[in-house]
Amino acid sequence: MQNFHQLAGKRLKKARQQLELTQKEFGERLGYNNSTMDLERGRIKIPGYVVSNLLDYFSINPLWLYGKSDQIYLNVQDHHVDPKVITVNSSGEENILMVDQKAAAGYPHNLQDNQWYQSLPAFDMPIPEFRNASYRGFQVEGDSMLPDFEDGDWVLAKSVEKLADIRPSNIYVIILEDSLLLKKINENRNEDQLVLVSINEEYPPSVILRSEVMELWEVRSKLTFSINDASKNSMLKKLERSMEELKHQLNLNAKKT
Repeated sequence: MQNFHQLAGKRLKKARQQLELTQKEFGERLGYNNSTMDLERGRIKIPGYVVSNLLDYFSINPLWLYGKSDQIYLNVQDHHVDPKVITVNSSGEENILMVDQKAAAGYPHNLQDNQWYQSLPAFDMPIPEFRNASYRGFQVEGDSMLPDFEDGDWVLAKSVEKLADIRPSNIYVIILEDSLLLKKINENRNEDQLVLVSINEEYPPSVILRSEVMELWEVRSKLTFSINDASKNSMLKKLERSMEELKHQLNLNAKKT
C-alpha cells in the first residue's frame, strides 16, 4: 500500500504532465530550487510553500493532492495573478519597470527572480493614481493589435489581483508560462477558460485555461516613440526626458496654486 507521500508525489506528477512541463521547469515555476523528481517519487515531503504555489499559480486543489478530494482544480475565479516581484526606489516607493521586446522573452521564466528584475529600467511616475497600484511598462511586439497598437509601441498597465477582476473586452498584458501576450479578454461559457481576442481581424480568437495565467496587467495608456530595438537607449532617454518634463510641469502648477 502506497504511503501518504507517494500518493501526493504521484498526483504532483499527474498535475505536471497535464501542464506539459519538465520536472525542472515545474520546480522553477513553484519556487523549488531543484527538479520535482524526488517529490514525485515520494522520497521527500512536499514543502508547504510548494502546495501553496500549486494553488496560487495553477489552481491545484491541495485536498486532491493528498487524496482527500476527486476535484483536481478549485474554482479559478479567484485565481491570483498579481505581480510576484515589485521594485522600489531609494525612497521606498514602488516604481514602474519597463519590459522591452527582448526582456519580454525571458519575463515568464523569471517571475520570482528578484535579481533579474534589477536589470530592467525603472521610472517614477509623479501622478497620484500611479502611486496607489502596481504599474509596469511593456513594449508591443507584432501586428496582432493593429491599428491601435503598432510594433514597438509601449503600454503602461496596472496589475490585476485576481481573474475575477477581469472586465470583458478590456485590453490586457497576459503573462503565461512561456509567453507574454497583448490581447482583449472575453469570458467563455466554460468557466475554466478565457477567450483572447486580437484587434487585427486577421488573427482568430484563441482559448486558454484560466490556470495558465501567471500575471495579468490591464492596459491604461500607450506611449509611441516610433523607434526600433536598435535605438532602445534613445527611447529610454526620451522616456526619462518625458518624465522630467512632466515632473517640472506638475511643480509649476503646484506653485501657481
